[in-house]
Amino acid sequence: MQELDAVEWFCNVGKKDSDYPLILETWDGAVESCSSEGWEGLCQEAANQYASRLAERNKDRFLYWNAIAKEVKKVAIPFVIKKTAKVVKDNNLPTIFVDIVQWDVLHLCLEAEFSDVYPPGFFASQAYWYAKGHFPCGWDGNFPKGRLVIF
Repeated sequence: MQELDAVEWFCNVGKKDSDYPLILETWDGAVESCSSEGWEGLCQEAANQYASRLAERNKDRFLYWNAIAKEVKKVAIPFVIKKTAKVVKDNNLPTIFVDIVQWDVLHLCLEAEFSDVYPPGFFASQAYWYAKGHFPCGWDGNFPKGRLVIF
């Protein structure tokens, strides 16, 4: 989280500074995309797949998943509130936006915590876009084909 704390989040939203993702142009579009059933389902499935791989590789460590998640939330939630406060206020963003960011950061931390058992993946890739000043908020196409949607 130190790397994410050191950069300004959301400073490049809407900027077309990459060829890979589909880049949205408005906060309204980003909020609609991040709150879609498809994106929420994909994020849930990514978390479930990571937990499943962890359990397959090391059941003893997996047994601590919930306890560690509870502890990580104590740090991740205030961190996200701090990092999103200005953009939420300036753009009158709904609660779902902060909820999505909290989910991403919580699972990024869990991937990092268990990285000695199973390598980080989906949520680590989300962190890349936060660090670049964007908001990862959807998927264009049928996963894994297609491309990420960012704002």
